[in-house]
Amino acid sequence: MTAPDPSQQPYRFPIAARYAGMASSPLKDIFALAAREDVVSFAGGIPDPELFAVEDVTACYDWVLQHQGHRALQYGVSEGELELREQAARRLSRDLPTDASQIRVTSGSQEGLFVIAQAMLEPGDVVLVESPTYLAAVQAFGVHGARMIGVDTDDDGVIAEALEEAIRTHHPRMVYLIPTFQNPTGRTMPRARREAVAEVLRRTGVPLIEDDPYGALSFSGTSWAPIASLPGMGERTILLNSMSKLMSPGVRIGWMRAEGPILDTLAVAKAAISMQSSVVDQLTVARYLETADLDTHIARVSGVYRERRDAMARTLTPVLPDGAHVTHPEGGMFLWAALGEGFDAQEMLADAVDSGVAYLPGWSFFADHADRSTMRLSFVTHSPTVIEDAIGRLGEVIAAHPRR
Repeated sequence: MTAPDPSQQPYRFPIAARYAGMASSPLKDIFALAAREDVVSFAGGIPDPELFAVEDVTACYDWVLQHQGHRALQYGVSEGELELREQAARRLSRDLPTDASQIRVTSGSQEGLFVIAQAMLEPGDVVLVESPTYLAAVQAFGVHGARMIGVDTDDDGVIAEALEEAIRTHHPRMVYLIPTFQNPTGRTMPRARREAVAEVLRRTGVPLIEDDPYGALSFSGTSWAPIASLPGMGERTILLNSMSKLMSPGVRIGWMRAEGPILDTLAVAKAAISMQSSVVDQLTVARYLETADLDTHIARVSGVYRERRDAMARTLTPVLPDGAHVTHPEGGMFLWAALGEGFDAQEMLADAVDSGVAYLPGWSFFADHADRSTMRLSFVTHSPTVIEDAIGRLGEVIAAHPRR
């Protein structure tokens, strides 16, 4: 038998084992669904572009290019531009005393997760996460060889006793939590739960990665200080923030707040990944934080999002099967629906898309023991009228998939 001639075969690059079989990803699929004009997509946490403060942002870019143009178009430093680090420290100091030296700038908090994984994780390390948790965090940690283990949650977030038991059993490298308006569930940990979690982490010595991209988007005006602000937690927490949900996701600017020697390691890891974040974008965000009324903008956006949450909640609840559970977030971008045993949200998705509505099946947010009856729905992109019509169609799809 003649051996195949390699020159006649389609060329295939070798793929690292960590990416084997990953021709697509839930995040890639989210944006593909969002781009379809024939589908009302609740799949992605994609801000309504009509709410962007375009004039303010334009003025800031113009000012930076006019007054700092040569610097803005040049290489920068891995730690981030000083003006931006000072503005980030000023905002964080409302709850947690912070100076610019404790800030490391990233290209959105998603890069921050990758930088942390690069700096802290070895293959085989355990990371404890909420069950469910942010799917792209699972990906960022997983491609570095970490093993994610989900910790039980309730409507107040991660359960402190379950966290302590998981630490005792699995000896994790770190714990990753989203305490405020969590992605995907929208849940918020009350202060008493935050204190209980902090007490466990202080006693066991396990570091916390606290992700807070949504915390400013409160529907009631109530704010929740990060776990990092509790006694003894600032030194053992890396706190991530992002401007993506507050200013513009297209700008891709976020930051990490940490203390001690880990700051140098984070800067080295950042340099290895991307050298530095866009200088022109950093300086523009710094100018925006200095001159624009961000708090008024956030209040306006949060008011719109609250109306859209209400429209989705009142329309969704009646079309769900008996025994289903829906979260009622106090802020952020997401509702989480668990249809209950016997339903598979993944199996329903194709019919939902055919009906012109999309959501994200919840199984992808679980590190382990996925609940396939769950779905995440983002309410921020569309008007109440569009939401109500699309949820009506989704209800018809659910009704056509009876409990098994």
